[in-house]
Amino acid sequence: MAQSKQYRDNAQKYDRDRLHSDEEAVAIIKSLGTKKFDETVDAVIRLGVDPRKADQMIRATVALPAGTGKDVRIAVFAQGEAAQAARDAGADHVGGDDLAAEVEKGMTDFDLAIATPDMMPTVGKLGRVLGPRGLMPNPKTGTVTPDVAKAIGEFKGGMVEYRTDRFANVHVPIGKASFDESALLTNLRALVTELERVRPASAKGDYMRKVVLSTTMGPGVRVDPKRIVTA
Repeated sequence: MAQSKQYRDNAQKYDRDRLHSDEEAVAIIKSLGTKKFDETVDAVIRLGVDPRKADQMIRATVALPAGTGKDVRIAVFAQGEAAQAARDAGADHVGGDDLAAEVEKGMTDFDLAIATPDMMPTVGKLGRVLGPRGLMPNPKTGTVTPDVAKAIGEFKGGMVEYRTDRFANVHVPIGKASFDESALLTNLRALVTELERVRPASAKGDYMRKVVLSTTMGPGVRVDPKRIVTA
């Protein structure tokens, strides 16, 4: 894919092969020119795990203290009082069989799906639609819960889901380019602290193998995993 002039100019502003401290990397990200829209700042972390092994598959959630800067669109599969609680909490789509029917037809205008436990037999049938998009509710991430109002508040307030892909990478948005350095740094450190917390006992050797920060349209900035401050 062709690189823009701005991308090439930004890539020449720093040493792309150097491993930076977390503070240096965030400062570089903030110094780079961005597009006219407020780009997302992403962290991609390569872990020393084997995703093919069930005990090394990592999937959970982390609360980013400074939020994500994104308006998260949430669909909630619930009925009765739980459905009303979801509406009151600000869910974007709420329903039971009716919502499931819409999704089955291809409606995926949301970033996250939450379901009450009693709705999972219905939601489970939507795997063909939700699965490939990473939208299937899961108890491990707090998206299958009887307390949908609490879950909505957490995810709209900065809770994000993370999971290893087939290459053992974890890809998480840690904020927006408009965030100040301290906010991005706080979120990055919270993410790394969480990943250290869930390190599988069976993972051998170096665990945090590669960390790269980038904006949506910008080049990557390498971070030395050993120079990221954790709690």
